[in-house]
Amino acid sequence: MTERYDAVVIGAGHNGLVAAVTLAEAGYHVLVVEAASEAGGALRSAELTRPGYVHDVFATNLNLFLGSAFYASRRGALERHGFEVAASTRPYASAFPDGTALGVTTDRDETLAELGAASPGDAAGWRELDALFDRLSPVLFRTYAARAPSWELARVGLGALRSAGPSGTVALGRLLLSSCRELVDEYLVTDKAKALIAPWGLHLDFGPDVAGGAVFPFLEAFADQRGGMAVAKGGARTLVDALVGVLRAHGGELRTATRVTRVSVRDGRAVGVELDTGERVTAARAVVAGVTPTSLAGDLLGPADLPGPSRRALTTYRYGPGTMMLHLSLSAPVPWAAGERLASFAYVHLAPYVDDLARAYADALAGRLPAEPLLVVGQTSAVDPTRVPDGGHMLWVQVRPLPATAPTRRRGGWDDAAPRYAERVMRKLERYAPGIGELVTGMAVLSPADLERQNANLVGGDSLSGSMHLRQNFLLRPAWGMSGYRTPVRDLWMIGASTWPGGGLNAVSGYQAAQRILRRGRRPR
Repeated sequence: MTERYDAVVIGAGHNGLVAAVTLAEAGYHVLVVEAASEAGGALRSAELTRPGYVHDVFATNLNLFLGSAFYASRRGALERHGFEVAASTRPYASAFPDGTALGVTTDRDETLAELGAASPGDAAGWRELDALFDRLSPVLFRTYAARAPSWELARVGLGALRSAGPSGTVALGRLLLSSCRELVDEYLVTDKAKALIAPWGLHLDFGPDVAGGAVFPFLEAFADQRGGMAVAKGGARTLVDALVGVLRAHGGELRTATRVTRVSVRDGRAVGVELDTGERVTAARAVVAGVTPTSLAGDLLGPADLPGPSRRALTTYRYGPGTMMLHLSLSAPVPWAAGERLASFAYVHLAPYVDDLARAYADALAGRLPAEPLLVVGQTSAVDPTRVPDGGHMLWVQVRPLPATAPTRRRGGWDDAAPRYAERVMRKLERYAPGIGELVTGMAVLSPADLERQNANLVGGDSLSGSMHLRQNFLLRPAWGMSGYRTPVRDLWMIGASTWPGGGLNAVSGYQAAQRILRRGRRPR
């Protein structure tokens, strides 16, 4: 049996759904095929600990999505299909072993006053970084949203050089090349102030001393200061349901629990896909693959379909360290040693300092379990109280960076190590929030191996689907010649976190790839 569509999208992650919606709105007959039992990819929510407690299973922060061109033009449609935003004006903080904390809020004067009370030099340096953000962020965000490579990107770059002038160009160049440690050492004085920015690097795979690792922490720290932090009201699933609703409203189709086993290639062109059901589906205009480079080259394309150099580039694509998730339901707010105010922040970073981040990163790369991993404590119910029953509270805790394979004397790998390592995480939480263990009413632990089992794109628990280091970033993501979402196979496109601009709920690759398909002018029959 053969079914016919204009386009087939492999994978119902948020970028896959964005691409499908964009094509369906233009009149394409679109099929989205998802191997998991539900759509969403790394954007899911579920009652993991207790009935009524809705946890975001993997990703939660929607700031990038809300800043995307896709959302700007489809906000009304998504809202009509049930999507709402819950936002916090207290986006992030860092807590320290001495029972103190520093927090960043959308009130810049409040943030500067808190920094200045501890160190006037930190307040002055933060003010300088804030001014640098005003100067450089328009260029950086336009670059982030531009298609690479493209004339649009070239225009952004040339415009940046003209508007910034010589001194601004030098500042931009230094930022792009700097490690995060170099950035914070230049502007900030105390270890505590530096620990407000540096943990953001490990939300990607930028240890403090990785060249090029300063840009993301810089942008995230000061963008959140301006806009706060947002999650989906009622759970990430509401955004997925809204995207699926818009897709179906335009005639698009979604099939879950169905795996694509092969991309059909004829005369160097992708013409459809084969499914694990034995069915063949033809794609008259495009096949859009939201998969990893290694999966595309190793599973979906045969040796004759992909030229040797391209196959080598994709099969040698590198993944970053792993991540563990702990989801906790609580009977009361977190009893932070630093005081009740800390319980109102969306994220609390527990590192505590830059040197600790560096040691944890080195341990993970060497295959060791860090003694002091970074904990990203997401206080979801403080941002969105609708996620929990009255009187309840919840935490979303990322533990990173971790080795993809747990070192253990037993053969179980992470299946054996995860419960014991989760106990270590809870002991660290207890040091910063004495008595929290007594408040836990439910816990779910997802190891790096569990992340990959639930989403094949999270290889080794890498939440970014690939390292973001300079060797496979910008024009080299996922490989030279493929940064514009086209592959060497005609009409086969690749999207997702393994492509530019990388990880995060940014909606860029799905939207840009769909726009490129439409600009080719091949309209559906």
